[in-house]
Amino acid sequence: MTIFEQPLVKAVGAKAAKRLAALDLETAGDLLRHYPRRYAQRGELTDLDSLAEGEYVTVLAEVEKIQGRKISKRPGYLLEVTVTDGRGLLTLTFFGKGAYIPERELPPGTHGLFAGKVSFFGSGRHLKRQLVHPEYKPLAGGDLTGAAREFAEELIPVYPAAKGVTSWQIADCVRILLDAADLGDDALPEHVRRRHRLIGLSEAYQGIHRPRDMAEAGRARKRLKWDEAFVLQTALARRRRAAAELAATPRPPAAGGLLAAFDARLPFDLTEGQRAVGDEIAADLARTHPMHRLLQGDVGAGKTVVGLRAMLQVVDAGGQAALLAPTEVLAQQHHRSIVAMLGPLAQAGQLGGAEHATRVALLTGSQGAKARRAGLLDAASGSAGIVVGTHALLQEHVQFADLGLVVIDEQHRFGVEQRDALREKATGGRPHVLVMTATPIPRTVAMTVYGDLDTSALTQLPAGRSPIATHVVPSGNRAYWDRAWERIREEAAKGRQAYVVCPRIGDEEPSSSSSSPDDVPEDGPEDDGARRPPLAVLDVAPKLTEGPLHGLRLDVLHGRMHPDEKDAVMRRFAAGELDVLVATTVIEVGVDVPNATVMVVMDADRFGVSQLHQLRGRVGRGRHAGLCLLVTDAVEESKARERLDAVASTLDGFELSRIDLEQRREGDVLGESQSGRRSSLRLLTLLRDEEIIKEARAEATTLVEADPELRDHPALAAELATLVDEERAEYLEKA
Repeated sequence: MTIFEQPLVKAVGAKAAKRLAALDLETAGDLLRHYPRRYAQRGELTDLDSLAEGEYVTVLAEVEKIQGRKISKRPGYLLEVTVTDGRGLLTLTFFGKGAYIPERELPPGTHGLFAGKVSFFGSGRHLKRQLVHPEYKPLAGGDLTGAAREFAEELIPVYPAAKGVTSWQIADCVRILLDAADLGDDALPEHVRRRHRLIGLSEAYQGIHRPRDMAEAGRARKRLKWDEAFVLQTALARRRRAAAELAATPRPPAAGGLLAAFDARLPFDLTEGQRAVGDEIAADLARTHPMHRLLQGDVGAGKTVVGLRAMLQVVDAGGQAALLAPTEVLAQQHHRSIVAMLGPLAQAGQLGGAEHATRVALLTGSQGAKARRAGLLDAASGSAGIVVGTHALLQEHVQFADLGLVVIDEQHRFGVEQRDALREKATGGRPHVLVMTATPIPRTVAMTVYGDLDTSALTQLPAGRSPIATHVVPSGNRAYWDRAWERIREEAAKGRQAYVVCPRIGDEEPSSSSSSPDDVPEDGPEDDGARRPPLAVLDVAPKLTEGPLHGLRLDVLHGRMHPDEKDAVMRRFAAGELDVLVATTVIEVGVDVPNATVMVVMDADRFGVSQLHQLRGRVGRGRHAGLCLLVTDAVEESKARERLDAVASTLDGFELSRIDLEQRREGDVLGESQSGRRSSLRLLTLLRDEEIIKEARAEATTLVEADPELRDHPALAAELATLVDEERAEYLEKA
């Protein structure tokens, strides 16, 4: 067992280990990789005016005055210590007999570290920030031995802390580890360290936790970022190599087949990007090892056509293709659009069908027994060259005659086990896999999170797409509010249609565990409990019907409706029988109604950047310009308002994806947790460390080609085993 695997109970003692457990730190490695958030110096006091209510902080400040007094109510004594950064003030409040201790230990002029949760009291000009019963560490005084000397003479590391464990307690525990630990062999090969001028492992950990100056801390951060990037890229390089050794049935293009007939009947010309990406995919499908390609493209870039052309190539080669969609609405939409695009080519065995045609089957969980039996038979017999479905495709009794290609729409909506279950339905080797996403991914993220996939991007929009204007509408401004509904009425008068999107369905508690998945935006900010509940479809729709949209044909769409009912509503909307659709994010991806020109997003600040961009992409899909109105009560200069202003300022999904990632962090790029709360990446920032990622990828690829089993690099193999534990190894194997 290395020092990194040693339980903290053994390393720092049971009492300290119990405190550190509040931060999910269980081993010495967890603690050593719990890096300082910043470094303080005695002469650089914390900006106290920047402290936010509810934030747990560690501040460095100077005691300005102390004032203690007896009070009649329990606990009998109140001490207020006022600290300052030279501009702002912060009150430290202590109650009871214990208040006499800080009264003695914190005389005016004392510099100290103070940790606690920020709260406000008073109002108006008398509003004050305070920490109630904060923990503290005085830094003044003549005794400069031990820890006090370190605080007096060196940079002070300020760690992410929590209730019950302070920054300096974390520093004390780290010091114990660094003083006693042998960090073992360096996992980063010497030739890599030398080529990129990186310091050694022990020096790096000393430098980041106990730096003499900021230059030393900078060298340590660079080295430890390299560790994260290199180990991760080694895992991905090994996976790419393993995938290349798997067998798959080649599906080369066939002359005069369905694909050629489909291209001939297309009413538009493919873009240069669609042709180039199509050629890449066609070459992949012709190989004897499985394609594993990510196709990303901005909203409306034409991914569906590219995916359909790949499926037709496989059908021409005698195989079948399965398209897996995350929702029934999207699966039904895909089925309708594919059947419409193929026309007679999708009518094998039917009157009017083309001579060389196939069938397109639909399998969803809500189908009637007769339709489901027909779809299952078409899939199992091979009559259906293309099978479109939801999670229903994953069930054991769904069989394919010869599954050659799996197309996964909106990859992030599916768990690894779900994708793996479909892939295992192939009988002749692994099927080829094409992953499609309409969420643009920054290049560095693609290299890291999707580093085992070949990546293609569609950046050119097809001809005929109309511009979309986006505006932020303050809900407190009556004139703007009224104008939003007027715009919908104006568009409806011209025969066009509109969406109104709400964050919640309604008729339930916002925090209810039984609420539908489309109640809560997947990447939106968490409700802090102090705000009103998000607006709901079932509340907003009747108010619009009775109020500003009275007389218009309006209906609702949300995730708790029966699938047949959802499909019926979407069909009516697509046919122009409805003027307004009030919906949740169930319409976020794939819904294509060219006549829809206006979208109003209620409580837009409750949604994430990527979601807003996806929602906006539902309008402006035809000849008429689109309009997206983001309604919010977020105040100007707030983070939420900045996010909305960013969406309104650009239609570039790749730029917005960078903003989104900066706000949400990276998540665990190797495991199933993509929330950003726990991550394999502690220092490496995917957006800002592109050069390190590129260099580490190149070094890792070269090393794995020369030594696939890492026999000559045991320390790296051990580090990889720690990072990619049994659970993550299974994830990587299946993903």
